Amino acid sequence: MNVVPSIPRVLTALAEWGACLVYILKYEKRLKGWRLWSVLGLFLVIQSLFLYVTGSWPVALWIPCMAVAVGMMFGCIALCCNLSLASVGYCTVRAFLLAEFAASLEWQLYAYGALRLGKDSLVYSAVFAIAVYGAVFFLMYRLESRGSMQYPTLAVRPQELWPALVMGITCFAMSNLSFVYANTPFSGSYISDVYNIRTLVDLSGVVMLYAYHIQRGELRVQHELDAVKNILQNQYVQYRQSRESIDLINRKYHDLKHQIAVLRAEPDAQKRSDFLDGMEQEIRNYEAQNKTGNSVLDTVLTGKSLYCAKHKIELTCVADGAQLGFMDVMDICTVFGNMLDNAIECELRIQEKEKRLIHVAVYSHKDFLIIRCENYCPEEVSFRDGLPVTTKQDADYHGYGVKSIRYTAQKYGGSVTMEVRDKWFVMNILIPIPKNET
Repeated sequence: MNVVPSIPRVLTALAEWGACLVYILKYEKRLKGWRLWSVLGLFLVIQSLFLYVTGSWPVALWIPCMAVAVGMMFGCIALCCNLSLASVGYCTVRAFLLAEFAASLEWQLYAYGALRLGKDSLVYSAVFAIAVYGAVFFLMYRLESRGSMQYPTLAVRPQELWPALVMGITCFAMSNLSFVYANTPFSGSYISDVYNIRTLVDLSGVVMLYAYHIQRGELRVQHELDAVKNILQNQYVQYRQSRESIDLINRKYHDLKHQIAVLRAEPDAQKRSDFLDGMEQEIRNYEAQNKTGNSVLDTVLTGKSLYCAKHKIELTCVADGAQLGFMDVMDICTVFGNMLDNAIECELRIQEKEKRLIHVAVYSHKDFLIIRCENYCPEEVSFRDGLPVTTKQDADYHGYGVKSIRYTAQKYGGSVTMEVRDKWFVMNILIPIPKNET
């Protein structure tokens, strides 16, 4: 069978539509409901008409027409998905190569079966195409979901797009070389060879891009874990520094109490005595503050309290620190350090200093440790995957503080929820208390 008809252009359009659908269904969508399916239906019609009309054009115009078809795929994904342009380009490259493989595989199998047995018909062709496309795209969707479990949000940087683009263009050029130039060392002599080369090269391209996608995701997860570990270590270092500073302050206050005792032994005026009484009262207030029953939490709260006082932020705390006894020192530093750092950062953006308010509560309820932090937040907050989207421009290197809190809570079998309610940002951490601690 050396005479095989070319792939019907409508089937090529259907393959490109199905490949786009794989990635549109996988990632966060800009359109939903009837609007999404209306755009997808319109794209299928336009793509089919365009490929059908250009099917009889000269071979010299074939590559420009394919470039326009790829542009349509890019526009469809960009319109339907809430992704950056680099991420849309990344999905377009993978979808186009997947469509090329699906179309080539389907038509090669159909030519081997239906055409060879003389059972070619429009109905049989449509059923066969839907079956093969459905199997290929369903398998790819499952693999895509499996490979993105650790990193569900797609955020491709421009430098990550170029390798995928080079692989996609190279595979497309090699797979279609025989259709354009027959007299090359890499071209097939027969139609069957041409289709074999095309299908196998396209399959290799799909596999390479999928492997690149998995490797890219693993590197990104490793980068995130390294950043989280770095935050954990930094919070612990801050705790040690705060502990040393507070110990120094305690010694100074202890010496000051002795100085006050000596001054009282001297004959002083009533006014000086009142002044000394006020100083002694301040010392008692300092000694009584942030005594939660957990020395690590006391240190973190005292350090943050001093910073808040300096910047006119009112920080209040009602905490039963004894409930934190089962947690590691570094984990306590991580949770409360990052939680208060994020709250303080939000409050510093508020111009009215009387509205800079933070409240922290630590208590137990029905065998669960509950850590709750509330801070006044008049600005809008967007959430993605349950976490607030960072407001900093370099989003790739920020936002790990909140992730480290969630990572630490999950370490103890707990969970973290965040919401904005009546202009208050509320973070709730729920951790089951071990049985031997209850």
